[in-house]
Amino acid sequence: MKINTVKKITDHKYLNLFSIQYTDRVNNEKQWIFASRSQYLNPLENDDAKPDAVVIVPYHKQEEKIVLIKEFRFALGGYQYGFPAGLVDKGESVDQAGRRELFEETGLTTTKVIKTSPVIFSSSGLTDESISLFYVECEGQPSNEFNEDSEDIEVMMLSRKQVSNIIYDDKIKVDVKTWIVLNTFASHGIL
Repeated sequence: MKINTVKKITDHKYLNLFSIQYTDRVNNEKQWIFASRSQYLNPLENDDAKPDAVVIVPYHKQEEKIVLIKEFRFALGGYQYGFPAGLVDKGESVDQAGRRELFEETGLTTTKVIKTSPVIFSSSGLTDESISLFYVECEGQPSNEFNEDSEDIEVMMLSRKQVSNIIYDDKIKVDVKTWIVLNTFASHGIL
């Protein structure tokens, strides 16, 4: 495979479309379109050492429950269960972004960082978006007081049994990363 050219198709603040002209393995010329959070004219020049976003996997130790959010997602035309998440701002570490986003989306505060994943890619067939998973313990009372006007979020704290009841409910839309973590939590009681 050989990438010949990359062209930016749209010009928006948080997400853009790019077109790649490439030569496939049998020398056919082809095109691929993908989404990117990059502000570069060629997102393939990005530094992959820092993720675009952080996804927080919070465990409320006092309640012994995992924290989820039910959030309206425009691309789905409805609500999706997932973990709190957000973009890593310029000059911000994954730790800082994770703590900030957890508080903004749930009103909860981080008490202990359990682990942070390396940079991973969320859906490489459609986008070059990268994330880090940020596993934490948290405390406080859930609140959506600090949500942005464009966010419609319900905070939920779920026991292992409650998680078991929702992961196979085909009426509930669940993010793939969330489903994998919830399945592990439901099956083994661990994050």
